[in-house]
Amino acid sequence: MSAGLAIGPMDRDALEGVLGWARDEGWNPGLDDAAAFHAADPEGFMLGALGGEPVAAVSVVRHAPGVGFLGLYLCRPTCRGRGFGLALWRAGLARMGGASVGLDGVPAQQANYAREGFATARRAARWTGSPPAVSCAAASPPLPAMWGAALRLDARVNGYARPAFLRAWLTETATRKSLALPGDGVLRGLGAIRACAKGFKIGPLIAETPAEAAALACALVDRAGAAGAPVSIDAPSANPAAERLMLELGFNPAFETARMWRGPAPAEDAARLFGVGTLELG
Repeated sequence: MSAGLAIGPMDRDALEGVLGWARDEGWNPGLDDAAAFHAADPEGFMLGALGGEPVAAVSVVRHAPGVGFLGLYLCRPTCRGRGFGLALWRAGLARMGGASVGLDGVPAQQANYAREGFATARRAARWTGSPPAVSCAAASPPLPAMWGAALRLDARVNGYARPAFLRAWLTETATRKSLALPGDGVLRGLGAIRACAKGFKIGPLIAETPAEAAALACALVDRAGAAGAPVSIDAPSANPAAERLMLELGFNPAFETARMWRGPAPAEDAARLFGVGTLELG
């Protein structure tokens, strides 16, 4: 079925094109995602081409020696039903060997992922609203002295380290801003906001308490100049305080995803996770 398909890694320019496919599908990626995504694992982004024309893609990014994350699983509409997507899927997973691989799956695809050996670990809901823009004097963009603490906090919350991605993701650009919340000699919060084709997305959103998560979210809106614009956060259901916070901020639920793993699921610290980084890279 996939005869003639050439599979290989995609460069950053090709990734920009695939993110355009994602926008066409209504996935609403960030305006400046490609560089940070690609920095996470350049070999983890795979493209399938037919006669030199890209037709399918997948990302299976290795964050840590034993942990990867699958996303951007796409096939051009005119090329579906010919096995191209499945060929990319299998090639991407093959490069991970015996590592645990996670993904965030929409309900319509969860049964298919389960047949491929993925099991649901927890769920998350996409919440959208227009929270107030309120500055926070204690928060600042991550400074060089904070990097070690930021990497440790993210690793503790997610259950695995992802230093290449996090460093790139928290490095500010014209359309992506980040904040860290220090206190009492430790890092108490961490977050990023990025402009998308429609509105903004906050992720990750990590904090020691709901009050600090709220302060960080509103400060991110302020820093990005996103006041009045729609803002989305993917809040894990394993943290009931995250849902309460979304309601307090005036957000409404839009859709649900499931965090699924093939292999042992890393142990999340859900009580401190108020917003997933991205649905594409975890």
